[in-house]
Amino acid sequence: MRPPSTEPVDGGAQEATLESGSFRDPANRVFYRDGRVLRGLDEHGLSDWDALSSSPLFDALVAERKLVGTRVADDVDLVLDGLHRGVVAVLEHEVVPFVSYPYEWPFGMLKDAALLQLELVRRALDAGLMLKDSTPYNVQWSGTSPVFIDVGSFERLAGDEPWAGYRQFCMLFLYPLLIQAYGDIPFQPWLRGALEGITPAECNSVLSGRRRLRRGVLTNVALHSRLERRYANSGGEVKRELQSAGFKKEIIAANIRKLERLVGRLEWRPSGSAWSSYEPTTSYTEDDAGRKERFVEEVVASERPRLVWDLGCNEGRHARIAAATAEVVVAVDADAAVVDRLYRALRDEGNVNVLPLVGNVVDPSPALGWRGLERRPLHERGSPDLTLALALIHHVVISGNVPVVEFLDWLRSLGGSLVIEFPTPDDPMVRRLLARKRPHDHPDYQTEWFEQCLGERFDVVGSASLASGSRRLYQARPRA
Repeated sequence: MRPPSTEPVDGGAQEATLESGSFRDPANRVFYRDGRVLRGLDEHGLSDWDALSSSPLFDALVAERKLVGTRVADDVDLVLDGLHRGVVAVLEHEVVPFVSYPYEWPFGMLKDAALLQLELVRRALDAGLMLKDSTPYNVQWSGTSPVFIDVGSFERLAGDEPWAGYRQFCMLFLYPLLIQAYGDIPFQPWLRGALEGITPAECNSVLSGRRRLRRGVLTNVALHSRLERRYANSGGEVKRELQSAGFKKEIIAANIRKLERLVGRLEWRPSGSAWSSYEPTTSYTEDDAGRKERFVEEVVASERPRLVWDLGCNEGRHARIAAATAEVVVAVDADAAVVDRLYRALRDEGNVNVLPLVGNVVDPSPALGWRGLERRPLHERGSPDLTLALALIHHVVISGNVPVVEFLDWLRSLGGSLVIEFPTPDDPMVRRLLARKRPHDHPDYQTEWFEQCLGERFDVVGSASLASGSRRLYQARPRA
């Protein structure tokens, strides 16, 4: 929930920019004005807000940094076309440092977000409240701490109704965790391809055979899938049957506690990945590694960036260096095992300004959802003031078949300064990558051509060679 760079729309009394991913709840809508994150409420949304804000639970969750800080914005007078019943009140939220999506999270992040969701439901029940839905898109991150951002999801507990968010919790939280924990199947491509998540039938097909005997599968997957098939054409009959049977909050609370135990025990033990052991086997000498760290430290100190992207972050050594100065560091790597290990380390350290994400520069997160606006590409969520592209270009150009000039054009389009490392064709890792290709497949991967293309797009203000002689670092600022 950081204000995006989008065109404003007429908001009536004042100009506002609607959040394109906030339209599914008819009672409230998020919008931006003058760098502020605001939420318009209709009369039903206001009633839900009154129930939450008057409860001791609200202050407790905000104080624990588990719920986004929120206040009534009396100074904002808005009319939004996005709310059919009109705006009767406006809230203001704290700004989230950088927006991310669950298909960019490693296993540990999705697990911790799931546990937060379950904790909120359990505590809401105790306060006479309930959550309307159970989607990980309502969770964002302050470093490695999950924060629930959708105060509009809370409502008064209605009688003896079942937990309406159970199916959504399974499809977007539990099933992705189960298939990775029990099948070593990455959930990120699946969630990126289906924003509604993994259906019970799909998960049942994946977790078949002996996997069906694993903890939680029979009840939450196989039985769930069977019931959905049985009542597929029954309309609202299932819901009416459940309501007539009575669902006291004690029953819901017991189910929540079972799910908390199940999710808490889930662990992913990756079978191996290309770069999960990169650090111990890298060709860097201790001296070269130290020189590289000092170069990054000096550049960050001179640039004073607010937002840093560390692309191909690996174990996060340079992200941590940048985080000593920058407000936010988004650390991205294509290897989910590496990012998961980094997340756990940062969480244990109590790091508050490095956000580790799973992402591939050659295949980045696209625009998704309704009209391609509901989930935004990475660069639309905040352009970096400084990008670290260390030990990356040879993988993008040689393994990803992206021409040198195309990669540099993209880095220039980000608008910020750059630290880039160029391993020469004589570098052991480059020779290894080129050996897998046909001769002359990458004639543009030459030091002279790289430096020419870099100089045409950036002003190179500093450089340094590592002692090995096969790698060079450059500090560059985009040309006007």
